Amino acid sequence: MSQPKDRAMHTAEHVLNQTMVRLLGCGRAFSTHINPGKSKCDYHMDAPPTAEQAQAVEEGVNAVLARHLPVTEEFMSREEAGRLFDLARLPPDAGRTLRIVRVGDYDACPCIGEHVANTAEIGTFRLVSHSFENGVLRVRFRLA
Repeated sequence: MSQPKDRAMHTAEHVLNQTMVRLLGCGRAFSTHINPGKSKCDYHMDAPPTAEQAQAVEEGVNAVLARHLPVTEEFMSREEAGRLFDLARLPPDAGRTLRIVRVGDYDACPCIGEHVANTAEIGTFRLVSHSFENGVLRVRFRLA
């Protein structure tokens, strides 16, 4: 079983992904590396975000975390999930029944990871740095 900080970081990643989609219009991260101390997510982007956009992402994630949203799971058939979610990153052997993790009314996606029960357990999200190269935005973050 993962440590509480791992679960908090992973749940924060879900909120970050949805915030990136909503604020910057990109897709969810195509590559992630979640660690208890500092994590990173990579996004396909046409251009790097402005300083104001990066600040808006950090503020947006923290606004969602402050809503103390429940983090729940449900199970659905792969066919049903395919109508609702992009399943491109799932391995073919992921099974016929998929677990969908929901962060309140803010985010939902297929996921096999462990999460906190409520965003109140996460703390404060900090965007440590970001870099942009060859159409890839790398976002590094931590929790305080």
